[in-house]
Amino acid sequence: MEHLVNSRVKQIELSGIRKFFNMVADYDNVISLTIGQPDFETPQHVKVSGIEAIQQNYTTYTHNAGFLELREAACQFLKRKYGLTYSPENEVIVTVGASQAIDCTFRTLLEEGCEVILPSPVYPGYEPLIKLAGGKPIYVDTTHNQFKLTADLLAPYLNEKTRCIVLPYPSNPTGVTLEEDELKEIAELVRDKNIFILSDEIYSELVYGKHHQSIATYLRDQTIVINGLSKSHSMTGWRVGLLFAPQAVSQHLLKVHQYNVSCASSISQKAAIEALTSGIDDAIPMKHAYEERLEYVYNRLVKMGFDVVKPNGAFYLFPSIKKFNQTSFDFALSLVRDAGVALVPGSAFSEFGEGYVRLSYAYSMNQLIEAMDRIENFLNTK
Repeated sequence: MEHLVNSRVKQIELSGIRKFFNMVADYDNVISLTIGQPDFETPQHVKVSGIEAIQQNYTTYTHNAGFLELREAACQFLKRKYGLTYSPENEVIVTVGASQAIDCTFRTLLEEGCEVILPSPVYPGYEPLIKLAGGKPIYVDTTHNQFKLTADLLAPYLNEKTRCIVLPYPSNPTGVTLEEDELKEIAELVRDKNIFILSDEIYSELVYGKHHQSIATYLRDQTIVINGLSKSHSMTGWRVGLLFAPQAVSQHLLKVHQYNVSCASSISQKAAIEALTSGIDDAIPMKHAYEERLEYVYNRLVKMGFDVVKPNGAFYLFPSIKKFNQTSFDFALSLVRDAGVALVPGSAFSEFGEGYVRLSYAYSMNQLIEAMDRIENFLNTK
């Protein structure tokens, strides 16, 4: 009966990140720096709020867009942190993680043959959702531009089929961000064109040395902002995403969201209120720890001879392994077998990720020290 399965579904594959993670799971004594998940616990006061929500019987459906109190808190959070203004009544939707927000956005915006521009290397979760919605992903090689999708790189790819541009900054897998002037140039390039920006800002609270900037500051009417609590509050399993859009668009996004999941978990929503209010600065100590880890791992990699762009956001490094004359998969597999360290092959992040590996430093300093020692010993024996 497999021949009856939707052809688009059959053509997509499982994430290369997860495939490699699962493949190396059977190896003993491996330090895995593969998964982009904070190693901190959800803050205690947020967990208590979730427990209290269960005890107080907040276990029914909510408004499709989420509790109004949560939407108000989310809008206040964005206003205070990034200077963005949205209406809690009709311009924000609480989703089941940022991934569902991305899915809703593509299914709302795309029609058959619409093109979506992606900076590459890029998180592999966008392409399948674009294809399932009938769209076509268009990759722009950023490897010679510090992994940044800037206006000059973007301009040649714009045409009458372009419906959306994805700006996933801070970036997974590279950790880079865009500067204010770079965002302004993109905004001017697409202003008044029939093109949306999907600004995936899930790592917005993990920017080092400066404050996060959103392109919605300069192009609000054409921008859909996606955020959530997975990275900022170490709440990956709670599945709380936030989708912000102008009312003219959000009213249609809400329809897709409603028929997809009805609403996000009521328990998670109650915990999210606590996270965005009393816990508005919960990410700060985590960010300081990540920054310390970044400095350590980056400096170790450079001393080992890796060519690596120093990031200023998220918790990833994306060093080049081209000089070793191996594919990223073969290099990563030999690193697992011979050194007991697992990194993600760059090929998991599109064809332009080939020749790189992704390292997540969302792990304890002890693990990172041991991993760097193992990698150094591995290189010394090559």
